[in-house]
Amino acid sequence: MSNKSIVLLSGGLDSVVSLASAADMNYNPNLALTFDYGQKSFEQEYKSSKLLADYYKLEHKAIKLDWLKEISNSALTNGTDIPVVEENQLDDKEKSDKSAQAVWVANRNGLFVNIAASIAEAKGYSHIIIGANREEGATFKDNTKEFIDFENRALEYSTNSCVQVIAPMIDKNKEEIVKIGIKLNVPFKYLYSCYNNGEKHCGVCESCLRLKRALKLNNRNDIIEELF
Repeated sequence: MSNKSIVLLSGGLDSVVSLASAADMNYNPNLALTFDYGQKSFEQEYKSSKLLADYYKLEHKAIKLDWLKEISNSALTNGTDIPVVEENQLDDKEKSDKSAQAVWVANRNGLFVNIAASIAEAKGYSHIIIGANREEGATFKDNTKEFIDFENRALEYSTNSCVQVIAPMIDKNKEEIVKIGIKLNVPFKYLYSCYNNGEKHCGVCESCLRLKRALKLNNRNDIIEELF
């Protein structure tokens, strides 16, 4: 098996910095996968991930999952409005859990990992890079270290080559992820972390607010002005 990896690349902060970190740690990212499951932000996610894949000289593929939208009742995919929160509510567990439930897509990350694992085994790639992190893991259980550990245990049986998942940001919060991205010269101008589909980040969904707060804490108002 070659020392090459697949990156799950949405174009958002976590996936981009995980890509840059994986490259820095010599996991040799080679292929970026972006999934279209009917999410409202897909058009912008695709543009962002394509720009980032080109920047890092990766092959880029978009994988369409129409059926996932059909079974989903998430605000990301249906006519329901994306939840709006206040920045001072981001650390309120009850508010965050409610927002997370509204945008939850059934088994999304588990599905993405397994699709990537099929490609990895068939193409001889050794690792899958995912943007799971501590801050998202507080409300999304498919962003936790436990999730990664269980996926890797399952892949020991579901792939003959024992493809493994790596989450470089698994113990980091957004402030720390931005700091690492700055150190690794990530092209923040290409990011798209919004749940909505505007030319600019909406600035009011939870994903936007977490990114904006992390940028403020790193004194990068210049990036905020560019993205929002």
